[in-house]
Amino acid sequence: MLNISIQGNGFPILCLHGHPGSAECMKVFTNHLASKNWQTITPDLRGYGASKSSAPFTMNQHIEDLEQLIDDLHLEKLLILGWSLGGILALELALKLPAKVSGLILLGTAAHPWGNHPPITWGDYFYTAIAGLLNKFLPGQMWHINNFAKKSLFRYLIQQHTPTPYQFLATAGVNAYLQTSNHATQALNQALRQGYNRLAEIKEIDCPAVVLAGQGDRHITANASYQTARQIHQSEWYCYPDTAHLFPWEIPDMVLRDIDHWLSKYTDVFSYLPNQNKP
Repeated sequence: MLNISIQGNGFPILCLHGHPGSAECMKVFTNHLASKNWQTITPDLRGYGASKSSAPFTMNQHIEDLEQLIDDLHLEKLLILGWSLGGILALELALKLPAKVSGLILLGTAAHPWGNHPPITWGDYFYTAIAGLLNKFLPGQMWHINNFAKKSLFRYLIQQHTPTPYQFLATAGVNAYLQTSNHATQALNQALRQGYNRLAEIKEIDCPAVVLAGQGDRHITANASYQTARQIHQSEWYCYPDTAHLFPWEIPDMVLRDIDHWLSKYTDVFSYLPNQNKP
């Protein structure tokens, strides 16, 4: 059974984190949306956060878990917001449950994901360990960001080395990394080795969607995200310069403003259903 967090009231938005990740990582979205008369439902996916897994599993089991969650909460209609891996799961649910999924908010993700991450060296790991430890206890301090973080693997996740993204890393990112199970990592790697590609299938998605990307994303490139946006015929596309895969933590105010603007265009589609059972 998945550990879930529910905030607010109104039309439900299922918020799905990435890898490594947890429900805590999605608070950049959920705290804001819950204050704007949306109900956010945020699970720790199987093998992440407090949703423990004692045995190997596949990506398909994430979909099964989420379908069960939607049934258990008696959700007749919902939006799905997915970041990275969460966006891939959002696309899968939209394909599988078209009558229920009313819209998609996709961030740093793609139906055919590819990256351009450089090879990782021992020095990368060394500086990342130092930077992560210092930032955990002294969040967002520019002296350790300049001296250690900019030489670490964080330089591929972040382009705007300001205190803001490092504060998110300290409060949510480090714990999410430590709580991500080997089974979760194996399930994702297996899907990637098999050449995950749903570009042809997502042409069938008929709900409104917005696709957002960081221009400098090396984990799932902006070009991969753009291909996905082009395949969904009711989609809008936003690409933020000077940002990377953690762009919602780099420029949260701008991202949330653009999501609010997109949501405001579909108030008739995303209206609260008074007969829908509340979780």
